[in-house]
Amino acid sequence: MAAPTSTYRLQIRSAFDLHAAADVCDYLATLGVGAVYLSPILPSSKGSDHGYDVVAFDRIDPARGGMDGWTRLLASARSRGLEIVVDIVPNHAGVAVPAENAQWWDVLRHGRSSAYASWFDIDWARGRLVLPVLGDDATDDDLTIVGDELHYFGHRFPLSPDTVPGTPAEMHAQQAYELVNFRLADTELNYRRFFGVASLAGLRVEDPDVFDATHEQIGLWLRADGIDGVRVDHPDGLADPYRYLQRLRELAGPDAWITVEKILEPGESLPEEWPVDGTTGYDALAEVAGLFIDPDAEPAFDTLYRDLTGDERTYAEHVTLGKQGIVDSILRSEVYRLSRLVSGVPRAGDALAALLVAMPVYRSYQPQGSEYLADALAIVRAARPELREALGLLTARLADPADELCVRFQQTSGAVMAKGVEDTAYYRYSRFIALNEVGGDPSSFGLLTDEFHQSQVLRQLDQRAGMTTLSTHDTKRAEDVRARLAVLSEFPAEWGALAGELMAAAPVPDPAFGYLLWQTVVGAGLIDRDRMHAYLEKAMREAATHTQWIDPNAGFEAAVHAALDRGYDDPVLRARLERFIELIRPYGWSNSLAQKLVQLTMPGIPDVYQGQELWDDSLVDPDNRRPVDLEARRTLLDKLDADSDPPAITEDGAAKLWVTSRVLRLRKDWPDLFTGYAPLFAEGAAADHAVAFDRGGAISVATRLPVGLERAGGWGDTSIDVGGSATELITGRRFDREIPLGELLDAYPVALLVR
Repeated sequence: MAAPTSTYRLQIRSAFDLHAAADVCDYLATLGVGAVYLSPILPSSKGSDHGYDVVAFDRIDPARGGMDGWTRLLASARSRGLEIVVDIVPNHAGVAVPAENAQWWDVLRHGRSSAYASWFDIDWARGRLVLPVLGDDATDDDLTIVGDELHYFGHRFPLSPDTVPGTPAEMHAQQAYELVNFRLADTELNYRRFFGVASLAGLRVEDPDVFDATHEQIGLWLRADGIDGVRVDHPDGLADPYRYLQRLRELAGPDAWITVEKILEPGESLPEEWPVDGTTGYDALAEVAGLFIDPDAEPAFDTLYRDLTGDERTYAEHVTLGKQGIVDSILRSEVYRLSRLVSGVPRAGDALAALLVAMPVYRSYQPQGSEYLADALAIVRAARPELREALGLLTARLADPADELCVRFQQTSGAVMAKGVEDTAYYRYSRFIALNEVGGDPSSFGLLTDEFHQSQVLRQLDQRAGMTTLSTHDTKRAEDVRARLAVLSEFPAEWGALAGELMAAAPVPDPAFGYLLWQTVVGAGLIDRDRMHAYLEKAMREAATHTQWIDPNAGFEAAVHAALDRGYDDPVLRARLERFIELIRPYGWSNSLAQKLVQLTMPGIPDVYQGQELWDDSLVDPDNRRPVDLEARRTLLDKLDADSDPPAITEDGAAKLWVTSRVLRLRKDWPDLFTGYAPLFAEGAAADHAVAFDRGGAISVATRLPVGLERAGGWGDTSIDVGGSATELITGRRFDREIPLGELLDAYPVALLVR
């Protein structure tokens, strides 16, 4: 299987379409990128910036540049030696506006007799298809007939050809669908959706005809247009990921590069039989991020968290509570659907819900991963003896991949994990939010260099062509925000004093959320206030402890926003914040450059998320999908190349652009230097502050825990043996075999050597 040397993710939308992507290919090639990596480009719901709500499968989205833009991009990329990778969305389709999705519209019009009824994962046993769109005060008088459509305010739905004229309510009653209150999505929905999003309906790509129809364009891109690979969104939602990926591999051919957005829990591996190159890199993100957090600070942060918030619960307890809340609320419809498959088993619903909460990974792939189901069964048997009879009756069916119960349980467990952990527990358990990242483990405080090397030896064996990343459109905070937060682990006393002062002067009703608030401010800096308010609104509603998306608690939210405003407006608090941010900034820059070098050179194919070649203060989606000024980056890169000397490490971020471009160019020009992995170890008093490895000729050396290094007096006599004379590409100097780190890292906290 072929793989690019690196990728650069572009968010394609109407404001930055395929024509715009074509225009930046020259910059990306100059940067050293191997492949342009595009967000979904099939038609999506009108106004969608992310593109994951696909509504048609037979053309490239006109709003994103259409065929003309696609043709231009192909030509531009090829003329500059760039490969092309596209994000695809097999699990679901957008149905927010039924008229935009011709297949969904036809199902609403004709019901089970529709030619497209098999496309969508609908439980027709309930009778009519439930559409949760009505408001709390809706009455029959709100329904109107316009031509051959039923309207509810701005919502439009088709009428069956067999409809007998009558009042709007009478005509509604004759349809294959039923409009119900929006709140019933959590309990009455009878079609599979993406997580708790009723506007994204599950597709049945396990049906070969549905696969062929929904992958028509993708096949053309791969075969006729010669694109080089695809990124598969959310494979855990599919009925049979393995069979789907087999079909995709047959469609794409043996040389296409295929990665999957699979979140691996610590210790979990990608299924060996999957015909893919690897994951999209969240597991790599966790490995890199942990290197720059001081494990010795964990006791101090445990004490600080308890003292400031009063929260005595462990992360594991927060996970259990978060997942339990999800199965009891927004995913209750999915639990009910599972229960209907075992209606003769007493307390089946309770047993299935408990098992979903107890699953230690996103999903198993029965029969592979049977140990995870066994673990969940053991946990529930021990904790809930009253459910043992039900568990006994369910066990064989849950382990049988030919049983619909087994299939749907696996599809549901991933949604429960994602919503209960990433979108709930991560916003509640705020001991140290640098750890609260997709694919991470907030209970694991930092990573030793030996542990990092062990993980990279395995990565070189299992995922050397998988993607690595530090930032994506789904990360909770950008890589540079996490790098600055990591510095707090080296300033526990100073940070604790400031956090206590802030929380006392600007309290919120939930101290744990208040602690998350101030960590966010310190990590991102005093960014545009509206952006920070928007982040906090999303964070507190996802946490769902005192407010939520439906029926938000205005009083609680006002208190949170007021606390933030106090930090911005109170001269004393603002001065304290500014001083502390200034204190940690240079160490944050050191961490940023170090983790970037490690990510770009470790085993795997590195991705650069749009704009991350400069410092970035983005927070969670949609903040991290803001427009990026790529022209300014091109201008700066041209200036750096003309000057030829490495820039100073300052607020303009030129140093990060310099490091990124030097590494990407080396990977593209000399890929044979990145074919192995051998740990290297420094010698001397400060050896623990260096992480180094040889990829087969390209040697990376990066500084870790820079505060501790400075307090210890610097590198002193610490040195590293690189096995021979080598040229350091970031500063352009040449060194002999035994190199003093104080000399090698005197200008930058990182070095990239070639023997």
